[in-house]
Amino acid sequence: MALLKFSNVGITGMAACVPANTIVNYSYTDNFSAEDAKEITDKTGILERRFALPGVTSSDLCFAAAEKMIADLNIDKTEIDLLVFVSQTPDYRMPATSILLQNRLGLSMRTMSFDLTLGCSAFVYALSVVYALMERSGFRKALLLDGETRSRVYSAKDRKTAFLFGDGGVAAIIERGERFGESFFSLNADGSREDLIKVKGGGYRYPSSVETVTEKVIDEHGNVRSDEHGYMEGADVFNFVLREIPPDIKRLEAFSGISLPSLDYYLFHQANDYMNGYLAKKLKLPVEKVPSCIARFGNTSSVSIPLTIVSQLQGKLTDKKNAMLCGFGVGMSWATAFINFEQCFISDIVEI
Repeated sequence: MALLKFSNVGITGMAACVPANTIVNYSYTDNFSAEDAKEITDKTGILERRFALPGVTSSDLCFAAAEKMIADLNIDKTEIDLLVFVSQTPDYRMPATSILLQNRLGLSMRTMSFDLTLGCSAFVYALSVVYALMERSGFRKALLLDGETRSRVYSAKDRKTAFLFGDGGVAAIIERGERFGESFFSLNADGSREDLIKVKGGGYRYPSSVETVTEKVIDEHGNVRSDEHGYMEGADVFNFVLREIPPDIKRLEAFSGISLPSLDYYLFHQANDYMNGYLAKKLKLPVEKVPSCIARFGNTSSVSIPLTIVSQLQGKLTDKKNAMLCGFGVGMSWATAFINFEQCFISDIVEI
C-alpha cells in the first residue's frame, strides 16, 4: 500500500501561466447550437477556458510561470538542483521536455531533470517524488513544472468532451525547512479501468495512420472524433470517483492521524463542479474551504490543483495552513496528500 510520510519539505513559491485566448462556453457554437452550449455549460459549471494559440506548448506556459516565480522570489538559479516536468502533452516524443526547460531556464548542467506523465493525479504524484528526493538528498531547491494543452487532445465535435478542457502551466519551488513538519501521501492505480479515459491511436501500440486520424461519427448522437482524440466514459468516471475517493481520503486520515475537519483547505482535481460538490457534501466539508477554479479555466488535467491554489489562495498561505490535495482520473489513477504551507508566496497569474 503506497502510504508515504515525509518530514520538513514544503512549497515556498508558486506561479501559473494561462493562454490569453479565452473561450466562452456559452458562445462555443461552431459545432453546436446555442441551446446545446447553454445546456452543457449549465450542467458542467465551466463558463470559460483558455486555449493555447498554435505554436504555444505546455513548456511555453511552464517557462513563463517559472520565470515569473523566479523573478518575484529573487531565486538564485544556481541553487535549483532538481527539475521535474509533468505533462501528457509534451513538446516532443523525445527528448524529454524537462531537459529543454533546464536549458531554456538557464539552469546548471548539474540539475537533475526528468519528465513524469500520468494525467489528472500527476501533480500529487510528482509532489511525492520531489518530496522524497528533497528529504533524502543534498538538493537545495527543486522546481516542479506542470503543463497541459488539453484543448488539443479532445475533439471539438464531441459534446461529451468539447466543453470541458483547457490549457495552463504552473511552477512550484520546493525546499526543506523544519516549519513544514510532516506531510502524508496515498498513491493508487487501477489499470483494469484504462478504457474509461483514453486516446487509443497515435502511440506505439496503435501508431498513427490514415485510419487513426480520420474523424468518424461515433454514436447515435452524431458526436465526431478520431482515434487520436481523447474520449471519456463520463458516467463510469463519475461512479469511479464516488467509489474510490472518499475511502482513500479516510485511509490517509487514519494513516496520518490528522482529522479531516482540522484542515484549512480541501483541493480537488477540477473535473466537474457537480462531482466535487458531491464529494464535499459526502465528506461533510465546509464549502468555503473547498476552493474552485473550474468555472474560469475548465478541466486542465494535472494542472488543475496547483492552478486552483494560485488563482484562489494568493496571499492566504503566508501563515501556517494545512491542506488536502486530491487528484483523480486517467489511468485510472488517484492520489491524496495532506501537506503544510507556510510562507508560501504566490505570484500573479501570467497570460501569454
